[in-house]
Amino acid sequence: MTLTQPAVPTRQELHRHLSALHPDLGVLSDRDLAGRHPGEHADNFGAGVMAQPATTEAAAALVSWCRAHDVPIVPQGGRTGLVGGNISQTGEVILSAGRLNRIRSIEPEEMTATVEAGVTLEALQQAAAEHGLTTGIDLGSRGSATIGGMVSTNAGGILAFRNGVMRHQVLGLEAVLPSGEIFSDLTRMVKVSAGPDLKQLFIGGEGAFGFVTKIVVKLEPQRPHRATALMGVADAMTALAVIRRLRALPGVTLEAAEMMWPRYIRDHARLKGLDLSWLEEDAAALLIEISGESVDVAAAALEEQLSELWEPLGLRGGIVAQSLDQARRFWDVREDSGFYYAEIPDAASFDVSVPPTYLDSYVAQLEKRLKAIDPTYAAYVYGHIADGNLHLTLIKRGPLPEQELRALEDAVYTGIREAGGSFSAEHGVGREKRYGYETFTSPEKQALARTLKNALDPKGLFNPGKVPF
Repeated sequence: MTLTQPAVPTRQELHRHLSALHPDLGVLSDRDLAGRHPGEHADNFGAGVMAQPATTEAAAALVSWCRAHDVPIVPQGGRTGLVGGNISQTGEVILSAGRLNRIRSIEPEEMTATVEAGVTLEALQQAAAEHGLTTGIDLGSRGSATIGGMVSTNAGGILAFRNGVMRHQVLGLEAVLPSGEIFSDLTRMVKVSAGPDLKQLFIGGEGAFGFVTKIVVKLEPQRPHRATALMGVADAMTALAVIRRLRALPGVTLEAAEMMWPRYIRDHARLKGLDLSWLEEDAAALLIEISGESVDVAAAALEEQLSELWEPLGLRGGIVAQSLDQARRFWDVREDSGFYYAEIPDAASFDVSVPPTYLDSYVAQLEKRLKAIDPTYAAYVYGHIADGNLHLTLIKRGPLPEQELRALEDAVYTGIREAGGSFSAEHGVGREKRYGYETFTSPEKQALARTLKNALDPKGLFNPGKVPF
């Protein structure tokens, strides 16, 4: 007697069953999805069936049905993830937050907002701005990244050095568990000392522990009066000295500190037509933005600091933006960071964090390890300097053969955990960073994660093959 595996339901069968499941559940077929952009990965719509609940109850009904019929679920937000965490395939159902897109409330006096998971970061920022408030987190993909997706990946971004990552912005949340039950902890308070903080399971869980439907997030005062500067620095330690000085400066607030190593800033500025004649040839570029009581006050503070720090820190050039348009051009060079894919498609890229004071040593050692693999290897290096988050892209067309990719990953990840950093800073694990997780995460941490996964999702139906579980 042989056991046969249950047949995988076809897309048409799934669409038919789910369409009649709940009045607040919209279901899209592969034909409906054909004209839509899949996001950062071409296989995000691979399942060919997308369920779009408009309420938490509809999401719970979908999850309960899938559990009863052993149908895997792939949660999706804005599909801006870069590590394959939204990839789906035939036999699975995409569970989209696209219709959970309402801002439930903004409490100006509390400086909190309660939103549904499909609200984009930019939409929340615009709504909060009407109250003189903004989010404590910001990303270049603000127009498409959803709050629920940012929770699921524990997103970081530009303000992490000051406000922390998404984990530090969430006060409460609601989620549908793999059992179909609804977990609701929509507290609006910072001070909660009432047992384990169970909502943390869903923050950074990449959809493995449940589907987030509502979130309470902190807001902060909006500081619209900004000044922006690009300055040349010899290394990360010099940049950190500038940052420390500006953070201690009275009357202004450091809003951003981004560093672009020489190869990145030179190649991208050339492509964008940005004049860098003022920047010494072998210098890295430090992008600084501060806020003050007025634009004039902020700009004067930056100009004064550039003058005072020029000789003591050996700055290698500097320019304060003289207009909003010039400031935007500075930011475009940093935020349009995928410029290289046109010339080097499928280039291997990485997102690591190391203690800021270790950055110079890490980058120097990395270059040596890359050359040891292949003397022609070189990388673009840039990132959030103040919190030690580096983005690295190999300047070589991909995809690489598996053996070569593994050698590259070893070169990038070696020594990071021992230094107190992480092989993934803000992009998550998904499918593409499985090797990094399995090789550079402690066995004890992996075992505990599997225990929690087995307890909450014993059938392994939520985002299978990711994180990895």
